[in-house]
Amino acid sequence: MSLSTTSGFRLLPGRLTPEQQRVLVEKVLAKAEEAPFVRQLTPGGKPMSVAMTSFGKLGWTTDAKGYRYEPQHPATGRAWPEIPAILLELWAELADPAVPPDACLVNFYDAAARMSLHQDRDEADFRFPVLSVSLGDTAMFRIGGLKRSDPTTSVRLASGDVCLLAGAARLYHHGVDRILPGSSRLIPGGGRINLTLRRAAPA
Repeated sequence: MSLSTTSGFRLLPGRLTPEQQRVLVEKVLAKAEEAPFVRQLTPGGKPMSVAMTSFGKLGWTTDAKGYRYEPQHPATGRAWPEIPAILLELWAELADPAVPPDACLVNFYDAAARMSLHQDRDEADFRFPVLSVSLGDTAMFRIGGLKRSDPTTSVRLASGDVCLLAGAARLYHHGVDRILPGSSRLIPGGGRINLTLRRAAPA
Protein backbone atom coordinates (compact mmCIF):
# COMPACT_ATOMS: atom_id res chain seq x y z
CA MET A 1 0.00 0.00 0.00
CA SER A 2 1.25 3.50 -0.77
CA LEU A 3 -0.18 6.53 0.98
CA SER A 4 -0.93 9.75 -0.84
CA THR A 5 -2.07 13.14 0.36
CA THR A 6 -5.28 12.59 -1.62
CA SER A 7 -6.27 9.97 0.96
CA GLY A 8 -6.27 12.64 3.65
CA PHE A 9 -3.13 11.35 5.39
CA ARG A 10 -0.52 14.09 5.75
CA LEU A 11 2.91 13.76 7.36
CA LEU A 12 4.92 16.84 8.33
CA PRO A 13 8.40 15.65 9.39
CA GLY A 14 10.13 17.89 11.93
CA ARG A 15 7.20 20.30 12.09
CA LEU A 16 8.15 21.23 15.67
CA THR A 17 11.61 22.67 16.27
CA PRO A 18 13.83 21.15 18.98
CA GLU A 19 13.05 24.12 21.23
CA GLN A 20 9.30 23.77 20.65
CA GLN A 21 9.58 20.08 21.47
CA ARG A 22 11.48 20.78 24.69
CA VAL A 23 8.96 23.37 25.85
CA LEU A 24 6.01 21.14 24.96
CA VAL A 25 7.44 18.17 26.87
CA GLU A 26 7.90 20.40 29.93
CA LYS A 27 4.27 21.54 29.68
CA VAL A 28 2.98 17.98 29.20
CA LEU A 29 4.92 16.60 32.17
CA ALA A 30 3.81 19.50 34.37
CA LYS A 31 0.16 18.93 33.46
CA ALA A 32 0.62 15.20 34.08
CA GLU A 33 1.36 16.04 37.72
CA GLU A 34 -2.23 17.29 37.90
CA ALA A 35 -3.70 14.54 35.69
CA PRO A 36 -1.42 11.50 36.10
CA PHE A 37 -0.78 8.91 33.41
CA VAL A 38 -2.89 5.78 33.98
CA ARG A 39 -2.75 2.34 32.36
CA GLN A 40 -6.45 1.90 31.72
CA LEU A 41 -8.33 -1.37 31.26
CA THR A 42 -10.01 -2.38 28.03
CA PRO A 43 -13.69 -3.44 28.23
CA GLY A 44 -12.38 -7.02 28.34
CA GLY A 45 -10.38 -6.25 31.49
CA LYS A 46 -6.93 -6.24 29.88
CA PRO A 47 -4.54 -3.43 30.92
CA MET A 48 -3.27 -1.32 28.04
CA SER A 49 0.50 -1.24 27.50
CA VAL A 50 0.27 2.51 26.86
CA ALA A 51 -0.15 4.89 29.82
CA MET A 52 -2.68 7.64 29.14
CA THR A 53 -3.93 11.01 30.27
CA SER A 54 -5.79 13.82 28.48
CA PHE A 55 -6.08 17.58 28.15
CA GLY A 56 -9.11 19.66 27.22
CA LYS A 57 -12.81 19.56 28.06
CA LEU A 58 -13.01 15.83 27.37
CA GLY A 59 -10.64 12.92 27.86
CA TRP A 60 -10.73 9.43 26.41
CA THR A 61 -11.31 6.61 28.88
CA THR A 62 -11.83 2.86 28.76
CA ASP A 63 -13.14 0.37 31.34
CA ALA A 64 -15.79 -2.33 31.66
CA LYS A 65 -18.39 0.19 30.44
CA GLY A 66 -16.57 0.60 27.12
CA TYR A 67 -14.64 3.25 25.23
CA ARG A 68 -15.85 6.84 25.60
CA TYR A 69 -15.02 10.47 26.39
CA GLU A 70 -15.47 11.81 29.91
CA PRO A 71 -15.01 15.31 31.43
CA GLN A 72 -13.05 14.02 34.45
CA HIS A 73 -9.85 12.07 35.03
CA PRO A 74 -10.81 8.45 35.88
CA ALA A 75 -8.55 8.28 38.96
CA THR A 76 -8.68 11.80 40.42
CA GLY A 77 -12.22 12.78 39.41
CA ARG A 78 -10.93 16.26 38.51
CA ALA A 79 -11.40 18.11 35.24
CA TRP A 80 -8.67 17.62 32.66
CA PRO A 81 -5.97 20.32 32.31
CA GLU A 82 -6.23 22.79 29.44
CA ILE A 83 -4.73 22.00 26.03
CA PRO A 84 -1.37 23.81 25.58
CA ALA A 85 -1.56 26.87 23.32
CA ILE A 86 1.01 25.54 20.83
CA LEU A 87 -1.26 22.57 20.12
CA LEU A 88 -4.31 24.78 19.66
CA GLU A 89 -2.31 26.85 17.19
CA LEU A 90 -1.28 23.73 15.26
CA TRP A 91 -4.90 22.61 15.07
CA ALA A 92 -6.05 26.02 13.81
CA GLU A 93 -3.34 25.99 11.14
CA LEU A 94 -3.57 22.37 9.97
CA ALA A 95 -7.01 21.06 10.93
CA ASP A 96 -9.82 23.60 11.45
CA PRO A 97 -9.40 27.34 12.05
CA ALA A 98 -13.02 27.82 13.13
CA VAL A 99 -13.80 24.91 15.48
CA PRO A 100 -11.21 24.14 18.20
CA PRO A 101 -10.40 20.67 19.52
CA ASP A 102 -12.05 19.68 22.79
CA ALA A 103 -9.84 16.67 23.53
CA CYS A 104 -6.13 15.95 23.45
CA LEU A 105 -5.18 12.36 24.20
CA VAL A 106 -1.71 12.01 25.71
CA ASN A 107 -0.16 8.55 25.37
CA PHE A 108 3.15 7.53 26.92
CA TYR A 109 4.99 4.62 25.31
CA ASP A 110 7.84 2.90 27.09
CA ALA A 111 10.08 0.43 25.25
CA ALA A 112 7.52 -2.38 25.55
CA ALA A 113 4.36 -0.43 24.67
CA ARG A 114 2.33 -1.08 21.53
CA MET A 115 -0.98 0.05 20.05
CA SER A 116 -2.91 -2.48 17.98
CA LEU A 117 -4.63 -1.51 14.73
CA HIS A 118 -7.79 0.46 15.47
CA GLN A 119 -10.07 3.17 14.14
CA ASP A 120 -10.86 6.41 15.97
CA ARG A 121 -14.65 6.15 16.05
CA ASP A 122 -15.67 7.54 19.45
CA GLU A 123 -16.03 11.12 18.19
CA ALA A 124 -19.37 12.68 17.22
CA ASP A 125 -18.41 14.07 13.81
CA PHE A 126 -15.83 12.45 11.54
CA ARG A 127 -15.55 15.58 9.42
CA PHE A 128 -13.03 16.82 11.96
CA PRO A 129 -9.54 15.30 11.55
CA VAL A 130 -7.23 13.72 14.08
CA LEU A 131 -3.97 15.65 14.49
CA SER A 132 -1.03 13.76 15.99
CA VAL A 133 2.22 15.10 17.47
CA SER A 134 5.20 12.85 18.26
CA LEU A 135 7.72 13.62 21.00
CA GLY A 136 10.68 11.53 22.13
CA ASP A 137 11.64 8.10 20.83
CA THR A 138 10.77 7.18 17.24
CA ALA A 139 7.70 5.02 16.69
CA MET A 140 7.04 2.52 13.92
CA PHE A 141 3.54 3.65 12.97
CA ARG A 142 1.33 1.38 10.87
CA ILE A 143 -1.57 2.64 8.80
CA GLY A 144 -3.99 0.66 6.66
CA GLY A 145 -7.42 1.33 5.24
CA LEU A 146 -11.09 1.37 6.14
CA LYS A 147 -11.11 -2.41 6.64
CA ARG A 148 -8.86 -4.14 9.14
CA SER A 149 -7.86 -6.57 6.40
CA ASP A 150 -6.64 -3.81 4.04
CA PRO A 151 -2.91 -3.67 3.22
CA THR A 152 -0.84 -1.52 5.58
CA THR A 153 2.18 0.75 5.34
CA SER A 154 4.83 1.31 8.02
CA VAL A 155 5.88 4.92 8.69
CA ARG A 156 8.59 6.18 11.04
CA LEU A 157 7.35 8.94 13.34
CA ALA A 158 10.27 10.79 14.91
CA SER A 159 10.27 13.48 17.58
CA GLY A 160 8.76 16.69 16.28
CA ASP A 161 6.81 15.00 13.48
CA VAL A 162 3.15 15.91 13.02
CA CYS A 163 0.63 13.86 11.06
CA LEU A 164 -2.98 14.42 10.10
CA LEU A 165 -5.75 11.88 9.50
CA ALA A 166 -8.46 13.67 7.52
CA GLY A 167 -10.89 12.95 4.72
CA ALA A 168 -10.96 9.27 3.81
CA ALA A 169 -7.96 8.59 6.05
CA ARG A 170 -9.87 9.85 9.08
CA LEU A 171 -11.22 6.33 9.63
CA TYR A 172 -8.20 4.37 8.45
CA HIS A 173 -7.00 1.62 10.77
CA HIS A 174 -3.71 2.57 12.41
CA GLY A 175 -1.47 1.60 15.31
CA VAL A 176 2.06 1.49 16.68
CA ASP A 177 4.12 -1.66 16.13
CA ARG A 178 7.05 -0.74 18.33
CA ILE A 179 9.17 2.02 19.80
CA LEU A 180 12.87 2.48 19.03
CA PRO A 181 14.39 2.92 22.51
CA GLY A 182 17.18 5.47 22.80
CA SER A 183 16.40 7.17 19.49
CA SER A 184 15.77 10.45 21.34
CA ARG A 185 17.00 12.10 24.54
CA LEU A 186 14.09 14.51 24.73
CA ILE A 187 12.05 12.82 27.47
CA PRO A 188 13.75 12.27 30.85
CA GLY A 189 14.20 8.53 31.29
CA GLY A 190 13.33 7.83 27.65
CA GLY A 191 10.10 6.85 25.94
CA ARG A 192 7.66 8.46 23.54
CA ILE A 193 4.79 10.86 24.14
CA ASN A 194 2.11 11.07 21.47
CA LEU A 195 -0.52 13.82 21.57
CA THR A 196 -3.64 13.46 19.43
CA LEU A 197 -6.02 16.37 19.07
CA ARG A 198 -9.68 15.64 18.29
CA ARG A 199 -13.09 17.21 18.25
CA ALA A 200 -15.04 14.70 20.33
CA ALA A 201 -18.38 16.47 20.97
CA PRO A 202 -20.69 17.91 18.31
CA ALA A 203 -19.54 21.34 17.12
